[in-house]
Amino acid sequence: MDVTKNNHRVIVALDVPGREEALALARVLQGSGCWLKVGLELYSYTGPAMIRELKALGFPIFLDLKLHDIPTTVERAIRGFVQCGVDMINVHCSGGYDMMARAAHAVQEEGSKLERVPKVIGVTVLTSMSEIQFNQELGIQRNLRDHVVALAKLAAQAGLDGVVASAMEAREIRRITQPEFLIVTPGIRPTWSEAHDQMRVLTPFEALAAGSSYLVVGRPITRAEDPRQALERLWLK
Repeated sequence: MDVTKNNHRVIVALDVPGREEALALARVLQGSGCWLKVGLELYSYTGPAMIRELKALGFPIFLDLKLHDIPTTVERAIRGFVQCGVDMINVHCSGGYDMMARAAHAVQEEGSKLERVPKVIGVTVLTSMSEIQFNQELGIQRNLRDHVVALAKLAAQAGLDGVVASAMEAREIRRITQPEFLIVTPGIRPTWSEAHDQMRVLTPFEALAAGSSYLVVGRPITRAEDPRQALERLWLK
């Protein structure tokens, strides 16, 4: 079996606090075919310069800042992020239709000036949140899965390219959206890994079977003694 054939669907989360640690991981993974995710933690320490350095190493970049503000602020901010050369960026679906639609328009307009228009996707419900937390702590009296699917439908109507959602909701999202609609799934945990703070988790094979387009994997790879080997082990049943 070619254990690397699905690596182009893996987004490794560089959730580390500094440039040198991020670059060390990137160099180990260079040439594997995977994506890299720059999240809030790494971005807060390194800013847009980190994106340019990782792009220079040949990686597609998912900028995971989960933008959530009034529509005008999100629209203006996202134009700047697109200019950094990212390949994917996200906003929170709970910001509403207008915010998402204006983000999608801004990405298309700004990206058209570059070589490639990045994808813009919407975060539904964090995979660290359980059904009990969703209902009791947030006070939302709706089934968590139904809520995720409703947000995904709204994101598609607003012109987003996809959503961030648990693989547990992927089948229903895939049923109500077009085939090209992306489902980016965090909380991926291979059978040999701990769940840590993730609640709604599935293995890589389960997520792909459910309809996920990309799999976000962090600690099982980045905290492994050999991150490159851990990436390859994702595909060993």
